[in-house]
Amino acid sequence: MTTKMVFHGSDIEKICAYYHLNKEDIVKFGANVNPLGLSASVKKEIAENIDLFSSYPDRDYVSLRNTIAAYCQIPAEFILPGNGSSELISLLIQERAPKHTLILGPTYSEYSRELSFSGSTQEYYHLQEERNFSLDVDDLCKTLEKGYDFLIICNPNNPTSSAIMQEDLRKLIAFCSGKNIFVMIDETYVEFAPDINAVTAVPLTREFTNLMVLRGVSKFYAAPGMRLGYGITGNREFLAKMKEKQTPWSLNSLGAFAGKKMLLDHDYFRRARELILGERDRMETELKKLPIFKVYPAYANFILLKIQKEGLTSADVFEACIKKGLMIRDCSSFQCLDGEFVRFCIMMPEDNTRLLDVLKQL
Repeated sequence: MTTKMVFHGSDIEKICAYYHLNKEDIVKFGANVNPLGLSASVKKEIAENIDLFSSYPDRDYVSLRNTIAAYCQIPAEFILPGNGSSELISLLIQERAPKHTLILGPTYSEYSRELSFSGSTQEYYHLQEERNFSLDVDDLCKTLEKGYDFLIICNPNNPTSSAIMQEDLRKLIAFCSGKNIFVMIDETYVEFAPDINAVTAVPLTREFTNLMVLRGVSKFYAAPGMRLGYGITGNREFLAKMKEKQTPWSLNSLGAFAGKKMLLDHDYFRRARELILGERDRMETELKKLPIFKVYPAYANFILLKIQKEGLTSADVFEACIKKGLMIRDCSSFQCLDGEFVRFCIMMPEDNTRLLDVLKQL
C-alpha cells in the first residue's frame, strides 16, 4: 500500500515540487482569501500615497480607529489596531496570563501555539459532528465550571464553517462573567456570514468587560500581507495594559492608511458578499446531490465536507484536485476532527465549477 503525502495549506512550494506544478497555475482553494483580490480603488490609493513610508504613523491611529468604529458601530475607545490578529492574540494572552484555557475545537492552531508560551494548560471542547458542529451552549457551560479562566472561540469557526448566534454568545459570555472567565472571540470570517449582525459579538462589548473580539483584513479584504488586525473590548483598563505592552508603531503608515480605505470601500464590500454568498449557495446545493460527501452548513467563505465513500481518504481527494491545479485543504491535521474531511474556500465561479467537476468524478 502506498502512503500519500499530507500537506499543510501553506506548503505550496513542496506541493509544486512533488506534483511538478507551477505555483502560478494553482488555484488556492485552501487559503480562505477572497478571490476578488485587493480592491482596485485601494490599489490606486496606495500607489498615490506611497510617500507615507517616509513618515511615522500616528502612534494612536486615531483616523484608523475612527473608521473602524464607524464600520463596527462601536466607540473608538474600544479599539486597538495591531500588526495582524496574530499580534493581538499574543498580546491578549500575555496580558491576561491565563492558567487554564479551554479552546473550542477543531480550530486554528495559532491559539495553541501562543498559549504554549504562556504556561497555561490547554484543553479542547469538541464541537460534535452529529450536531453539524453547532454548539451546545448549556453543555459548554457545564464544562467551563471545571476551573477554566480563559475561553477561545473562532466564530464563524475554521475549519467547520459553523457559527454561534449572538443570543447564544450573550448567554455564554454572561455565564463566563459570573465565573471570572475571559472570552476571546476571533471573527476573522464574520463578514462572510449570511447575516453578520446575527453572528457578531461586537455589540456585546458594550455589555461585558470579560470579552475581546478580534478581526482583520486578511480574508474578506484579501490583504493577508498587510498584517492589519484590530481588537475590540469594553474593558478600557485591559485595553490600556495591552497597548502598554504593544511595540510602538506596530502597524506601518501605509498599512494604516490602506486599512482605512478598505473599510470605506462599500462597493467592494457589496460585490464580495454577492460573489461569496451566491457561489457558496450554489456549491452547497450541487454538493448535496453527491452521496459521497456530507455537506455542513457554512457561515464562512469555505465549506467543510466529510467523505462518506468507503476507502476514499482526504489524501485521495486532495490528490485528485491538485493534479488538476486545484489546491484544497486536507483536514487530517486538525485536532478534534475524527474521520475523513476536506475543506475548500469559495473562489471565482469558473474555478468553483472546475472543482465541482473533479469532485463529481470521485
